[in-house]
Amino acid sequence: MRTIFTFAIPALVALAGLSAQAQSAETGLASVLPLEPGQATVLPVVERWKVNPLTIFIGAEVKLEDLKWIARPVVVFADSENDPAFQDQLRLLLARPDALSERDVVLITDTDPAARSEVRLKLRPRGFMLALIGKDGEVKLRKPLPWDVRELTRSIDKIPMRQREMNEEALGQ
Repeated sequence: MRTIFTFAIPALVALAGLSAQAQSAETGLASVLPLEPGQATVLPVVERWKVNPLTIFIGAEVKLEDLKWIARPVVVFADSENDPAFQDQLRLLLARPDALSERDVVLITDTDPAARSEVRLKLRPRGFMLALIGKDGEVKLRKPLPWDVRELTRSIDKIPMRQREMNEEALGQ
């Protein structure tokens, strides 16, 4: 499965071991999986995330309601993909993707304020912002500066739903 980025951060892609693919769909955001030679289908965000939990989604393609009770969105906002804080945040997140995947994290970026995506309208960022949304759809954390995965996973692990998940895993359920 290939991951679609609408911004060019080749060093970050290489760091994470992910592949990038350019596509000129109406939104320029869709990932595809081949069905048969010459055929492909666009998968919904949740299905694409299940196939590859390391996929980074673009805010304009995500409906937060679709992720409710399934995943924990971590949304990184900036007014431009060239924002140094945005680039630092992606580098930090991609340095330990397995820790995020273990916690059912979906990575979402939004660097286009003019697009007025659903995610941007709900969270109303000003410039750079990192937001963590729980599986219940509620905002759990907002940060104006980049956070590393260690800080983020500690915050996630304090959420009661995550604690229940860890208890169930420990009991083998």
